[in-house]
Amino acid sequence: MTAAPPSGSGLRAAARIVAEADGRGGTALPVLDGAGPFALRRLRPYGPRARVALVGAMSAPLGGDALALTAEVGEGAELTFTTTAATIALPGRTGAPATYDTRIRVGDGATLHWLPEPLISAHGSDLRTTTRVDLAPTARLVLREEQILGRADEPPGRLSARLTVRRAGRTLFDQELAYGPGAPGWDGGAVLGGHRAVGQLLVVDPDFVEKPVVARPLGATAAVMPLAGPAAVVSAVAPDGLKLRGMLGIEVFAANVGVGTG
Repeated sequence: MTAAPPSGSGLRAAARIVAEADGRGGTALPVLDGAGPFALRRLRPYGPRARVALVGAMSAPLGGDALALTAEVGEGAELTFTTTAATIALPGRTGAPATYDTRIRVGDGATLHWLPEPLISAHGSDLRTTTRVDLAPTARLVLREEQILGRADEPPGRLSARLTVRRAGRTLFDQELAYGPGAPGWDGGAVLGGHRAVGQLLVVDPDFVEKPVVARPLGATAAVMPLAGPAAVVSAVAPDGLKLRGMLGIEVFAANVGVGTG
């Protein structure tokens, strides 16, 4: 797969990950294909779970770029996806917004841990992200999103982020948030209250049918909430990324909820 060369409207690039059960109790990666800023690397497996890391091969997304990432986790497969560094949204030459579209499918009996490093919205940038996850009825998912609004001592750019999760064809979670210039009320007390790091940890696990999650605060600026299905979400705001990660750790979730995370 090759990326289209930069043009007046920005870079076009895509990547694809396919994970499948290998028939021997492990997970194979028959497709690991990326171009432009997407350099995908196999990591050492963790038991039956394959691991893939995205290495940023160039600065992206810049204004005007259109990036797309797809992942398919087949029936019975297990995959952990990470990135080696934060993604930084930067302004481009034309002032056009950048887009980053992620599409994920997880089959029956499959497990996906989607744990990228934070997205940083640099001053002057304009990025629109969409993430859509389609889960089979017995799939398990751990998905973390973290956004840092501005680098050190700078105001943020414009960032809009939509996350949609569907299970067995029905919507389980659908949220769209916007921050930065032109987004009304984003820094007020009802949204961020002056904080500059925001994120969520979404966990879908069939075990929650028998042991549902109970809503509770997790400190002064974080809370766990059950969803209308075998799932729960932790939402948090913090003054910086380090404190945010402490609220959204998988181990923190398991310790507070009392249920493992697949």
